Amino acid sequence: MSAIPHPNRRTILGSAGLAAAATALLGPGALATPTRYSRRAVAVVNRSLVIDMLAPLSLTNTPDSYAQHLSPAKLDDYRTCGITAFHNSVGFNGSDAYAEVLAYFAAWSGFVGRNSDHFTLVSLAEDLDRAKRSGKIAMIHGVQNADHFRTVDDVRTFYEIGQRVSQITYNRQNLLGSGSTERVDGGITDFGAAIIAQMNKVGMLIDVSHSGDRTTLEAIEISTQPIAFTHANCRALNNHPRLKTDEAIRKLAAKGGVMGITGVRMFVRDREPTTVEHIVDHIDHVVGLVGIDHVGIGSDCDLYGYDKMPDAENRELRSHYKTSYAFRSRLDTDGYDHPRKVFDLTEALIRRGYSDANIAAILGGNFRRLLGSVWKAPV
Repeated sequence: MSAIPHPNRRTILGSAGLAAAATALLGPGALATPTRYSRRAVAVVNRSLVIDMLAPLSLTNTPDSYAQHLSPAKLDDYRTCGITAFHNSVGFNGSDAYAEVLAYFAAWSGFVGRNSDHFTLVSLAEDLDRAKRSGKIAMIHGVQNADHFRTVDDVRTFYEIGQRVSQITYNRQNLLGSGSTERVDGGITDFGAAIIAQMNKVGMLIDVSHSGDRTTLEAIEISTQPIAFTHANCRALNNHPRLKTDEAIRKLAAKGGVMGITGVRMFVRDREPTTVEHIVDHIDHVVGLVGIDHVGIGSDCDLYGYDKMPDAENRELRSHYKTSYAFRSRLDTDGYDHPRKVFDLTEALIRRGYSDANIAAILGGNFRRLLGSVWKAPV
């Protein structure tokens, strides 16, 4: 989805979630075996490089969220959540996206610097491996739009600053293409094609999670590199405009791309109940359609979820979206709405009969391969 930065929002990371079950010596994912999870699930997560390819460190973007050191309780949640790497990305629809994105990257780079004992900023895929070995939490800079690219040269500028992923569009029309909730999808524009070419050249991952159907297909075709749906589900299972068609999934996979499955409730299922088992339905669908190598996770929320937000902030968030988004009373999916949701997902994958190796691929191995093939050292 995720939250659009707004100057009146307050931090709501809070101390929600389960009590920590590991000591401070344990790195991310190194959860001591609790009664809630099987030994197998804990072992698979602990040894996997888990990459959540859409996971804001906070659903708000104010000094409350990025300017302070983490409390011990929040740090324990990060260290025992099972996630190694967070793609820290939100949508920008402001009138001065260039300045807003610069401020966003400065704020969260500062957060990583002030918390460098526990966090590290990602530049290349090898940094993900290093974070896993050292027990640190990796942060990937991304943006859920491309309005900050005023010229083609801006792509290199932002790559050198640290941006490693960019969506082509958010939900609406921009200078590059059409969003998923536009009435008419005109596809990739000439300017969009030039931006895609420059993203390929510098090594920035292209993401079309929020793009319209035609824009999605044309971006895949134009790009010379594999691209991603970092957080999108399957329209064949849930007829929602923000989700991806089987045609798009097949073309993504044929180009070597990876699709991250999201846990946002109305993207998972259009009726109740909506549980973590229905998230796995989307994983099953992608695997059946294109194979195990092209699916991952992109939760599209922070550790605590949208439903932990104060009511006023939740209402303000929803106000940014059209009625076609089909919001329900809750935004988070049952069993995938707390800091250790990766363990619940792993248990569900085990119940479906996935092998440990395939679970590791879904949790992060597939995105690690994609990022390793796309990202380049800045030159």
